[in-house]
Amino acid sequence: MTLYLHGLGHFHPENEITNRFLEELDIGTDDDWILERVGIRSRRTMLPLDYIRETRNRDPREALEAAEVSNAQTAAAAAQMAIERAGIDCSEIGMVIAGSSAVDTASPAEACNIARELELEVPAFDINSACTSFFVQLHVLSLMRSEAMPRYVLLATPEGLTRTVDYTDRSSAVLWGDAAAAAVVSMSVPGRAEIAETSLVSSPAGADKVVVPRIGHFRQEGRTVQMFAIKKTSQILRRLQEGREDTGRAFHFVGHQANLRMLESVCARCEIPEDRHHSNVEWYGNTAAASAASVISMHWDKWSAGDDVGVVGVGSGLSWAGYLARFMTEGASS
Repeated sequence: MTLYLHGLGHFHPENEITNRFLEELDIGTDDDWILERVGIRSRRTMLPLDYIRETRNRDPREALEAAEVSNAQTAAAAAQMAIERAGIDCSEIGMVIAGSSAVDTASPAEACNIARELELEVPAFDINSACTSFFVQLHVLSLMRSEAMPRYVLLATPEGLTRTVDYTDRSSAVLWGDAAAAAVVSMSVPGRAEIAETSLVSSPAGADKVVVPRIGHFRQEGRTVQMFAIKKTSQILRRLQEGREDTGRAFHFVGHQANLRMLESVCARCEIPEDRHHSNVEWYGNTAAASAASVISMHWDKWSAGDDVGVVGVGSGLSWAGYLARFMTEGASS
């Protein structure tokens, strides 16, 4: 079933973790080391910078209290942008679905916190697959009967992963940034773009490779996960590329913003020219489930009728997923 994308929104907190800031933590890293390995210059965080300096985030339980904004607040800000771009009123949203790698509450569902923030009294629940949550939300909706669904559904992926980072561990400290993304989609009302060719694959045998404990620090098998991400992203991207040479439509690539070096490797493998690859990881870090959607949102006014955007995500589970966003109308002038 065809899904229609009406609006996208994004939000990044104000507090900035630069490479210089990480150097000052004296954790054995510097700007050259970070840029060579992951290509990230900066990230945003919900946490006060002084809190990170003083505590190195020793106790993630305290980080929940120290955070200056909540997941619900960041998601609501992204949602308001998406709703405005969709040209509808917030009251027209008939359902909220959320997902996150680091939820604020195990219960209630994060979607209920977000709906409350938006003052919506509608069905709200989570479809959560960590970094691939947005992809899974779209895939699940594509399997539903349009007549059983409200006209407009809000998808949200707030991420506050810096609250789970051990800031004595340079391998994780250099990667993560906080953000939120949101989308207004419909199964019955045509919109700015069509969402097609959604896919989802999981290999639970690798569930221990990327872990955010309920209370504890993020951990992963970095080398294993990076090679997995490059391989699976390339596979899905090639499938999305197939048969498009004669369509007359421009093909663009937006991947999961794990790190810039990984994305560059995928582009080389799949022959994606530089001007058709779009990312924000260099300046915002890995923002998990919000990452790819936030890139598309930040370019919202630049997409043109005739643009096809192949979007691929990978994440814990292990899971990998993709979809094609086919823009049918022009964006605003920029």
